[in-house]
Amino acid sequence: MSPKPTIVFVAGAWHGPELWDKVSTLLEEQDYRCVAVALPTTQSTAAGISDDVKAVRHAIEAETSQGRDVVVVAHSYGGVVGPSAIKDLTAKTDAQGSSFGCVRGLVMMATGFMPTGVGFLEAGGGTPPPIWRVDEESGLAVITVEPRELFYHDIPEEEGDEWVSKLRKQSLKAFTDGTDVYAGWQDVPVWYLATVDDKAFPGEAQKMVLQMAKDTMGAKVTMSRDISAGHSPMLSKPGEVAGFISEAAQAFSSGDGDA
Repeated sequence: MSPKPTIVFVAGAWHGPELWDKVSTLLEEQDYRCVAVALPTTQSTAAGISDDVKAVRHAIEAETSQGRDVVVVAHSYGGVVGPSAIKDLTAKTDAQGSSFGCVRGLVMMATGFMPTGVGFLEAGGGTPPPIWRVDEESGLAVITVEPRELFYHDIPEEEGDEWVSKLRKQSLKAFTDGTDVYAGWQDVPVWYLATVDDKAFPGEAQKMVLQMAKDTMGAKVTMSRDISAGHSPMLSKPGEVAGFISEAAQAFSSGDGDA
């Protein structure tokens, strides 16, 4: 039996890699190796999406260079970064042979499908969504609504408040440049988890974007499933999220992304 792939996690804007702790613990109990990436744009206003892509790509290559296959799990803004980072890493070259691994598939949740070369703000016509605003003076994307209700309304209040305290400042440059954006979801099978009770990216909007990506954008979505959760299902429904990722990883590894 082939070894299980490494799971590389990419969180969304304003969040650190600890967002995945509950899910990664459950997957590690199933003998998955888990790597959660800290995005540079949550650490410095000088960083842009290209820095985030490089950070995720570095994490992927650290695994594939050791012969381990990878499944990338991407959430929210991470759904732009993760697919961009897998460019040219989805197949083994003749020179690499069997000593290298590759990216087997993508698990995407509560996110959209960004075309190659298109930045987040460009895709929205230059205007951010109503949940955040541009602050040119500070170089930050600033949340404009109550974050506990936006991100964590379906977990206990005390836990939600704790996560609010962990939110990071988010570099505006994450959203202004599309140079390194790549539609990696056209290259490998994608399993999509739609968060139907989402207040940041409503479930119905997710489903519309998902259908458009499948019908007109060449997205290789081979499985989609609804989860009764808000924008952070890895916190409110970690068991379901871990189960979905494990199912996807098994399907990708067997070459049966439609499973």
